[in-house]
Amino acid sequence: MNAVEIEAAISDLAFQPFDAAEFPFAFLAAFGNKDTALKRLRTGNNNVSDVPGGVLQRNNIHIAVCAEGSVGQTLNALRASPATTKAKAKFILATDGLTLEAEELTSGETIACAYPDFPNHFGFLLPLAGISTIKEIKDNPIDVRATSKLNKLYVELLSENPDWASNERRHDMNHFMARLVFCFFAEDTDIFNDEGLFTRTVEQMSERDGANTHEVLETIFRAMNIKTDERVNAQPRLPVWADRFPYVNGGLFSGSTEVPHFTRIARAYLLDTGGLNWKQINPDIFGSMIQAVADDEERGALGMHYTSVPNILKVLNPLFLDDLRAQLTEAGDNERKLLNLRKRIARIRVFDPACGSGNFLVIAYKQMREIEAEINRRLGKTQLGSEIPLTNFRGIELRDFPAEIARLALIIAEFQCDVLYRGQKDALAEFLPLDAQNWIVCGNALRLDWLNICPPTGTSVKMVADDLFGTPLDQSEIDFKNEGGETFICGNPPYLGSTWQTDEQKADLQAIFGNRAKNWKSLDYVAGWFMKAADYGAKTNAAAAFVSTNSICQGQQVPILWPLVFSTGNRIAFAHASFKWANLASHNAGVTVVIVGLSSQTKSLRRLYSVAGNGKNDVMDVKEIEHINAYLVPGADVMVEKLPRPLGGQAEMTKGNQPTDGGHLLLSHDEAQALVLTADQSRKFICKILGSAEFIRGLERYCIWARDEDAVEISSIASIAGRLQAVKKMRLDSIKAATVALANVPHRFGEIRQSGDETVMIVPSVSSESRDYLPVGYMEPGAIVSNLAFALYDAPLWNMALIASRLHLVWIATVCGKLETRYRYSNTLGWNTFPVPLLTEQNKADLTACAEAILLAREVHFPATIADLYDPDNMPENLRHAHERNDEVLERIYIGRRFKNDTERLEKLFDLYTKMTEAAAKTKPAPKATMGKAN
Repeated sequence: MNAVEIEAAISDLAFQPFDAAEFPFAFLAAFGNKDTALKRLRTGNNNVSDVPGGVLQRNNIHIAVCAEGSVGQTLNALRASPATTKAKAKFILATDGLTLEAEELTSGETIACAYPDFPNHFGFLLPLAGISTIKEIKDNPIDVRATSKLNKLYVELLSENPDWASNERRHDMNHFMARLVFCFFAEDTDIFNDEGLFTRTVEQMSERDGANTHEVLETIFRAMNIKTDERVNAQPRLPVWADRFPYVNGGLFSGSTEVPHFTRIARAYLLDTGGLNWKQINPDIFGSMIQAVADDEERGALGMHYTSVPNILKVLNPLFLDDLRAQLTEAGDNERKLLNLRKRIARIRVFDPACGSGNFLVIAYKQMREIEAEINRRLGKTQLGSEIPLTNFRGIELRDFPAEIARLALIIAEFQCDVLYRGQKDALAEFLPLDAQNWIVCGNALRLDWLNICPPTGTSVKMVADDLFGTPLDQSEIDFKNEGGETFICGNPPYLGSTWQTDEQKADLQAIFGNRAKNWKSLDYVAGWFMKAADYGAKTNAAAAFVSTNSICQGQQVPILWPLVFSTGNRIAFAHASFKWANLASHNAGVTVVIVGLSSQTKSLRRLYSVAGNGKNDVMDVKEIEHINAYLVPGADVMVEKLPRPLGGQAEMTKGNQPTDGGHLLLSHDEAQALVLTADQSRKFICKILGSAEFIRGLERYCIWARDEDAVEISSIASIAGRLQAVKKMRLDSIKAATVALANVPHRFGEIRQSGDETVMIVPSVSSESRDYLPVGYMEPGAIVSNLAFALYDAPLWNMALIASRLHLVWIATVCGKLETRYRYSNTLGWNTFPVPLLTEQNKADLTACAEAILLAREVHFPATIADLYDPDNMPENLRHAHERNDEVLERIYIGRRFKNDTERLEKLFDLYTKMTEAAAKTKPAPKATMGKAN
């Protein structure tokens, strides 16, 4: 479940008559607990509560329903309960159906409210669903609650008006929703000069069955598009009840005022939504959630597209806000310096070419207003209006509804800032009518010319439209106010790896990269934004920073994209190494991202931010360094390329054995049994075979395996002979000459790299990115490795300690990249390039002991599979300890201590890689000179 679904569930619960016996289970169900878990609690099997009327869910919450008036005492009893402590409950909650109190035990934070009002505190309770508590939601849940209610209204209206769901009418539907959002906000913030005017008018003037609700809304919308002094002559005349609404226009209420037809339920949803306190709406997070309301594909993940303010600031702060704050600090109370800073801020242009509903633009605007307000305070001029124009905040968005919401969010943000810094009276005096200028362009950012939308200083352009949302794209854009400023490009563009791109998106990338790179088809979609930003920065004074999946700084995409970006004169000015970009889904199924800042302006030091430790917390380290390379590692620009043999002293790793058999040499367990071989034949000709899946998941698979000297014998076994004939036919039918040549030896695999008598270390070619360590196994002689894995044959065991280390995992993740989201291993690119310092015999002995300890720790849990053992949430402590010990021993060999985090690991590895490759190049023998024939 996501946050919006949870809000809807607990709102329904609070609305229903209170049932003391059922409440604890209904409450837990609202937070996503399955029926099976609730059934066990109901029967008492899992309920170990020691408080009367209590239900205790381990590692989660202790709930008790109590007699009227005893909520406080019951909460104290829950807090003091030994069962609460023993079960490691995170929350306690008590209610009598009239009031409700709860406490988060780790922080001591509490809530107390009337029972019907507890959905207002759902943000406080989100950890019960595995969703990390996010401050903006916890402190002010209106955004999620409004999203939930608007979604119900939207779905109900489309059910009643299916034609409004068509492509032709979807724009009208979305425009209608934008109008509602404005009305809900305006009636709660005195913009309508009468609190609750909109909702109250709809309630009074519309029929309870909803039959005429559309007519009432159409009249209200029409009123807000007629200037006050023109209303007397308006035809048809406005009714008195509609004349109370002010003139708004600004394109929001121009054009058609048609409204979809309402049902009784839709009318109830509308009034319910209007009943929320929209004064507290937070435009910097609200927009990103409600844009999913109007998108069929996104509605299933409603609320998951929330972007937290701290994450947005990870982009904006190092891009330009930190510099503004530093200048403010340096200015102190110096009037000249303060005025210069205010002038600079007023000229700044912020441009988001994938703006969605405007999150980045809104946050940038609010942060800049905060700095400007502090300047005015120091100058003693707090009454001054803002010199920061909204039209200096530009955006491009592909879909029309988010584009409309982006502009509306900026308008709301401007009003809230005016109220905060100038007061309600001055804010209201200048708010209406809305400006008709459109500075959010609806279109394909990878096909539009950014220099036309956000032109260089000195370029004069203008656009004013009667109907904001109907403005054609071929019109010129609006003049920037306060010429001469810097441009900062930012945002969170769509990622989309090459596998998931549509033909149209492929064409977008081809338009950008087709004439620059041969293998551009391997690039993520987001690469287009980085290239466009680099091209833009080469022509004007600008810096850019985007959020991206970390894949653009890993593996095969690095040598494709980054040389092109660097060729424009741009360099990486700052970066955030990989971290989780969480959302509001249960258990925070966020994506791993990086933030990369580009600039053509030279700076002496560049900042590299990274998550402290092994990425398990939100604490950030920052290093000021001279250069950041394309892998987001301190150091010179380097492209890691495949090597034919290991760079260090580690053993050679090869691909496994490839059958090239049409499947006839491979056997399931039942198929192997069906051959009905003697014990001697089975031992001689049937081997266990393992690829990635077999090794990780413990699957049983076998193969027919025979030496050439045994060809006649195996061909005489009737149950096998038919399979060998099928192999021969498959190979003869091949169009490849090499495969046809193998038809004479159908008992043999097409590619053989082992005899079957060796010890083998197996490394899966693809494995889950969720594991803390790469899976690697050690097998006694007799097992065959397929071509779906890599293998080291008869290699010293200390090699396993290298592969099983955190060091090797971060190297593989960085230089090999991923297949979809999984680690993709490569012997030539990952193992052969892995920089291993010269190891002493003692080093090798220590690492061998570490590898043995890992293997022994696994044995304790037999028959658990590798998938079971390396589940990050359930990894056995003895196995984790063995890996920790292995990491410590190995990392001390590299630097004499444990590394602080993965960024430091990569910094050392790249430094060592550079030195080792340079040394190898110097020792490589020069080509022999040849005697030339005289002319």
